[in-house]
Amino acid sequence: MRNRIKMAVLSTAGLLLASCVVHPGGGEIAFAYSDGYWDRDHHWHEWRGDREAADFRNAHHEHYYDRRHDAEPNGGWHDNDRYWEHR
Repeated sequence: MRNRIKMAVLSTAGLLLASCVVHPGGGEIAFAYSDGYWDRDHHWHEWRGDREAADFRNAHHEHYYDRRHDAEPNGGWHDNDRYWEHR
């Protein structure tokens, strides 16, 4: 019985962590671009290398835009697309 409870707790924790897009350079990523990303607190971060950007792009393509953020209105911040508030 104890093992079942432990497994249920670990599974739930894993699902919760997987639902968040967290990056070691900042908070949870809101919108990512070829030159960096916005975290959900509206702070800009540059990628620490091409590999880091490629890894994020491959794992979370729905929040990645293959262009520079400064080519977008408002620097690429999408205030009308706060998808994380509707999960």
